Amino acid sequence: MKTVLIPIPQIDFDPTEVSVPWKTLSQKGYKIVFATPSGTPGEADFRMVTGKGLGILSPVLKARKEDVEFYRELEKSNEFLSPKKYESIKPDSFDVLLLPGGHAKGMRTYLESESLQGLVGKTFAEGKPIAAICHGVLLAARSKNPKTKKSSLSGYRTTGLLRSQELLAWNLTRAWLGDYYRTYPTPLQDEVISFLASSSDFEEGPMPVSRDTSNNFKPGFTVLDKNYLSARWPGDAHKFANELPLFFG
Repeated sequence: MKTVLIPIPQIDFDPTEVSVPWKTLSQKGYKIVFATPSGTPGEADFRMVTGKGLGILSPVLKARKEDVEFYRELEKSNEFLSPKKYESIKPDSFDVLLLPGGHAKGMRTYLESESLQGLVGKTFAEGKPIAAICHGVLLAARSKNPKTKKSSLSGYRTTGLLRSQELLAWNLTRAWLGDYYRTYPTPLQDEVISFLASSSDFEEGPMPVSRDTSNNFKPGFTVLDKNYLSARWPGDAHKFANELPLFFG
């Protein structure tokens, strides 16, 4: 069975976007390898796990109960507890690359890692299957394909966290959480589009009103283009995860 590499930041990754694909792929028998900056286990964004600090919006913004349960399982798994260090990952040590997201500031070490950007670029150049959700799409966009010297996403269709989603969450919570929902001053959608061959290559999909579940993929949205699968936010995670085995082969 194929090996799937899932790099994550040391802190602040989204629990749903990591645990739901992990759960699905593990059940299908895939070998999962995690990687962190230090080579020690990472930790998800505590607000998304617990809802603490989200106030009355906690039931809407935090991870769903089922997805938190998956994350608690993930925390105890051998693969999660024994990650590789970013710099130690060799391009030939995995078959598939999965890039999850998150929005809190701890994501920056992941998004700005030169070693990860280099690895992502090489993986695109080799034509291996790559999947990205939310801010994982930004990591893909920032990487450069060594063959073309352009962004790895130049010439691809993609989706990612929508500007409207990012600004809505920020505006709803900025009175007490400040820029918690603003990973960077520039919205993800705007930065990703700046790397694409055409602004029309970014697909927003239907308005994201509700989250998908393990029993209902209908609210989810993904974009598949050649060897690349993308999704927007935790509300797409179950559809995204369900399509991974079909996409990877």
